[in-house]
Amino acid sequence: MTPILLPESTPLLADSLTPREIVAELDKYVVGQGKAKRAVAIALRNRYRRQRLAPDMAEEVAPKNILMIGPTGVGKTEIARRLARLAQSPFLKVEASKFTEVGYVGRDVESMVRDLVEIAVTLVREERQVEVREKARQAAEERLLDLLLPPAPPSTFGDTSHEAQTTADHQTTTREKLREQLRAGRLDAKIVEVEVRDRAMPSFEILSGSSVEEVGLNLRDMLPGMFQGKTRRRRVPVPEALEYLTQEESQKLIDMDTVARAAIQRVEQAGIIFVDEIDKIAGREGGHGPDVSREGVQRDILPIVEGTTVNTKHGMVRTDHILFIAAGAFHVSKPSDLIPELQGRFPIRVELDALGRDEFVRILTEPRSALIKQYIALMDTEGVTLEFTPDAIARIAELATIVNERTENIGARRLHTVMERLLDQISFDAPELGGRTVQIDAAYVDRMLVDIVQSDDLSRYIL
Repeated sequence: MTPILLPESTPLLADSLTPREIVAELDKYVVGQGKAKRAVAIALRNRYRRQRLAPDMAEEVAPKNILMIGPTGVGKTEIARRLARLAQSPFLKVEASKFTEVGYVGRDVESMVRDLVEIAVTLVREERQVEVREKARQAAEERLLDLLLPPAPPSTFGDTSHEAQTTADHQTTTREKLREQLRAGRLDAKIVEVEVRDRAMPSFEILSGSSVEEVGLNLRDMLPGMFQGKTRRRRVPVPEALEYLTQEESQKLIDMDTVARAAIQRVEQAGIIFVDEIDKIAGREGGHGPDVSREGVQRDILPIVEGTTVNTKHGMVRTDHILFIAAGAFHVSKPSDLIPELQGRFPIRVELDALGRDEFVRILTEPRSALIKQYIALMDTEGVTLEFTPDAIARIAELATIVNERTENIGARRLHTVMERLLDQISFDAPELGGRTVQIDAAYVDRMLVDIVQSDDLSRYIL
């Protein structure tokens, strides 16, 4: 049995990670939601398994798309985003409500695939730049030395006299001394003149949001001179000149045709599209007015999810094996309100749990980028040491839960507004508090927040 061979730029996804290990990685960033993490972990591992199948069997194995059902702010988007980073996959988040039927004002659903390809091209190009950076740096260094010490006239090198040889030797010695000074950073204050190219990228917007590419016109290819930008000379410090020249040399060493082919392959084999707010386009069969348009959007999305070929400026892209993760709160509508064909393309359905006080405490403290850790680090830059007592953290979580219950439940996002209000005075005074330690306890939390929380009107507008 011969496994599928992918290009070198397409890593075997989650090659060394089992579903249990994938869940453990997601646990570092997202609190709870074990069922959703299990679903995406299995979906990711299935991609790795598919890559090890014989080509004829692998072609038949379709990705098991996932529908996440749960209120806002419970971690749906974060799970999908962290999964894509873990898998080194091109990832795109789109809102289903941004798309409209073909013929109506709005974006074409195929634009999500084109956008994903652009993301993949950027990913692959950055990887290639890392590979060629050392070679590009050497070429840039030579160009910079030419600016610092212009080469001797060509006639000097054609002259075999002793004087000409002495001049050439002196030129070489001086150049090497400059190279040493450049690498040691002793020329950083020196100014050189380099030729830079302005990035001229005209913005053509027609059809109320549809780009030129979406209506089949690629002006970049038709009129290449318009998009190259003009060159001009700039005086910049040596480090900035070296970085610019390195980037320029990197572009010369990278074959963009190869990058585009690798990017398309990565999209087809490893792309992830997260379709948020899918409940906003759910409409009952036989509806009138807005429901008709919503159903039309679903029917436009259907072929993309089922598997079709989309034309992009980098080439044709098949969507058969792109993983689609859809999400929605479904407060008003139900998953069964989606058209049956679209329901069938999301066989895995996961309901995410609403967050309460205990989950808020964990969100504030456990993840690598927990809010408490972020604010401590921010204040530390001003020389202020923030200390949160356990009862303060519990009180913050409790007040956030109360506000969610009384107003709109926006999940963990409520913690951001509560924390900003809590630390408003400290953040404002921080430059004058350098060297001090500020302890946040339950009494301080109550003093800053309890009045706002108790007033429905104030909490509705402030928190």
